[in-house]
Amino acid sequence: MNASASPVIDVAIRLGLIALMVFLSFLYLQPFLGLMLWAMILAIALYPVHAKIASKLGGRDGRAATVLVLGIVLVIGAPTVMLSVSLVDHALSLYNQVIAGSLSIPEPSDKVAGWPVVGERIDTAWRAASQNLQAFTAAHEQQIRELAHHMMSLFGSVITTSLAFLAAFIIAGIFMAYAKPGAQTTGRIFRRICGPEVGDELHILSVATVRSVAVGVIGVAFIQALLLGVGFLLAGIPAAGLLALAVLVCGIVQLPAAIFVIPVVAWLWMAGDASLLTNILLSVYLVVSGLADNVLKPMLLGRGLAVPMPVILLGALGGMFVSGLIGLFIGAVVLAVSYQLFMAWVNEGKHLEEKVAKLQEGAATGD
Repeated sequence: MNASASPVIDVAIRLGLIALMVFLSFLYLQPFLGLMLWAMILAIALYPVHAKIASKLGGRDGRAATVLVLGIVLVIGAPTVMLSVSLVDHALSLYNQVIAGSLSIPEPSDKVAGWPVVGERIDTAWRAASQNLQAFTAAHEQQIRELAHHMMSLFGSVITTSLAFLAAFIIAGIFMAYAKPGAQTTGRIFRRICGPEVGDELHILSVATVRSVAVGVIGVAFIQALLLGVGFLLAGIPAAGLLALAVLVCGIVQLPAAIFVIPVVAWLWMAGDASLLTNILLSVYLVVSGLADNVLKPMLLGRGLAVPMPVILLGALGGMFVSGLIGLFIGAVVLAVSYQLFMAWVNEGKHLEEKVAKLQEGAATGD
């Protein structure tokens, strides 16, 4: 064998071993990759709050991260546990009543039939169940089983997601406690990959994009859901909390709140319980709250970034359609960085054109 081929073989073996190590590392980290990504995104989004807490605690990052994470766990974890216990207890009580034959369903009020679109069907089924529950159960046994199965699956999914988010918050707290050395390491990685001139700029852009999406998409959806939830409660809408949650989900996926506001306003006027002035005030409040995202989103999404707001929004929406909720952040970062790199390449051509124009101008004047 030719001795000159030996370096080529050595390089090939080394590249193969590196590829194998990368593959094995990804394979073993894959079960935790989603959790780590969420923890990193949460750490980036919450770091400004962490910095304020740390400044009040004498610059102690670890203690500030612990306080912040404990507060979030109490705010999210305590209601989740209480709701889970309540739902399980209610489900067991309902099951025991069905087994004992003591379950009774009250008749619906006359207002149910007046609900838009589905009022008459709900009223008919509700009255049939209240008059003869056993016959109604026997007639709709398969539908009831499927509904119960879907409800339990949904409940399990909600509990699993909540626990995963709590775990992500805890890991995010660890990231925030070591934010400064972590930021230095991330900056070195960006400079190593993108070069010393562009690396720091793209690093700052990536962090700012994550925070912009957290505030401009999820933050706006939360504010709008809160405003409309208050309006639903004031209007006496049944299941106001579930409707507010649906508004939050639709706001994140960028669906208009009008799909909830219009039926609620129609129900408000068809119910006829409140006075004319009350209906007018509630209708105006609901309509204004439903349009609040049109004002808040341009103000918050893309704020302080060199990238236009439509680029961030398109990246967030495209990322969400491809990768789910986490794609909101990944898609926005990828598109923002790609846009910045493309514009840097375009501006290089602009600089060359300016130099050529100056040379031509100097040649024309004889300088």
